[in-house]
Parts: sequence; C-alpha cells; structure tokens
Amino acid sequence: MGSIGRFILFIGSLFVRRESFMTYVRLTVNESMKIGINSIFIVSIVSIFIGAVTTLQTAYNLVSPFIPNYVISLVVRDMTILELAPTVMAIVYAGKVGSNIAGELGTMRISEQIDALEVMGINSASYLVLPKIIASFFTYPMLVVISAFLCILGGYLAGTLTGVLTGYEYIYGIRYEFVEYNVTFALAKSFTFALVVASISAYKGYYTSGGALEVGQASTAAVTNSCIGVLTADFLLTNILL
Repeated sequence: MGSIGRFILFIGSLFVRRESFMTYVRLTVNESMKIGINSIFIVSIVSIFIGAVTTLQTAYNLVSPFIPNYVISLVVRDMTILELAPTVMAIVYAGKVGSNIAGELGTMRISEQIDALEVMGINSASYLVLPKIIASFFTYPMLVVISAFLCILGGYLAGTLTGVLTGYEYIYGIRYEFVEYNVTFALAKSFTFALVVASISAYKGYYTSGGALEVGQASTAAVTNSCIGVLTADFLLTNILL
C-alpha cells in the first residue's frame, strides 16, 4: 500500500510547478522520436513473425474439412486486433521503452542531475517525466496500428507462400463479419497500456537509489511491474468494455 500511495503522489507531482507550454512541446517531440520512431524496427519484426506463426498454427489446428480456409484469416484478424497488436506489443514495448526510461532516470538520479534540477527550482518530476508519458500516450497507439497491419500482412505472406490458403481466401476472411468496435477496443487498450508502461517505468527510475547496480535493478523492476500492470489492465478492460 505504501508503494501505491507513493506512486499516486508521484503522478500528482507531475502537474504542479510546470514549465512553459513550449518547453513541454519541445521535450515531448524529442521523447516521441526516442520512444516511437526508435521502436518501429523491433515492433515491425515481431509483428510480421507473430502474424506468420499465428496463421500457420491456426491452419495446423483447423483440420476439419467442414471448416472453410477463410476462417484461418478470420481468426488471425480477431486475435491480432484484440490481443496480439495491443497486448503482446505492450510487453515488447515495456522491454524496449520501459527499461530505457527507468535506466535514463535512474542514471540521472544517482549522478545527482535530478538534485541539481531541484536546486535550480525546477520540478524535476514534471520536467523529466511528464514529456515521456505524453509522448508514450501518443506514439504507442501508432505503433499498435502499425503492428496490427504487419501482423495481418505477415499472416498473408505465410499463408500464401506455404500454400495453406489462397490470397483470395485470406482477404475474404479478413473482411468476413468484421466488427468495427474491436478496433475501438484495441485503441482504448493501447492508450491505457501506454500510460501504464511509461508511468511505472518512470516511477521506478525516478526513485532509484544507490549506484550502477541499482540502476540495473530499477530497469528490471520497471519491466516486470509494467508487464504485470499491462496484464492486469488488459483483464479489467476486457471485462468492462466487452
């Protein structure tokens, strides 16, 4: 309970003694480049292979002659939109971005850069952390959209190149009885996961104490707790929104 209370106070401290609006715009753009642009490569690679593997495994398990082939791409589509793109990518995002945020803030803490900002009268939590959370909030949903597209593309390539199903069957299954609300649900989860990963990672890094060893421990704790937070939020959102 003490950690939860400290985390809530930490979030509250982000919104007091703020800097000028243009300062946050500049910092947010810089963080968006580091968080979003630098994550596209790993997200793309993981997404393509997840889509390909999901297609082949679905085809392997749907062995009944009474089940049409287009059901394979239908399953891939729904799995991608509902879980693979927003949730599995959030785990990758926590490992890539969450550890980076915690490590960066932890290093600034043990090297007394954060203390120097406080001596200058700057709210270090707001100045350092708030742009990271805002950047995460706007960039991660974009990564989820890219991931969903590449998952489906990877499934198409795997299915057609291996002869599991034809391109026409795959496209037909993608379009068959499509529920638009699933996209809204996926985006709602992506915005939530972006806040969870960025805030937990920043909290762990900001309150690092000790030396280089503790910075590594803070990064590990940030990834672990972010994954737990993502899975918990995923369960709650699924119960509430579906």
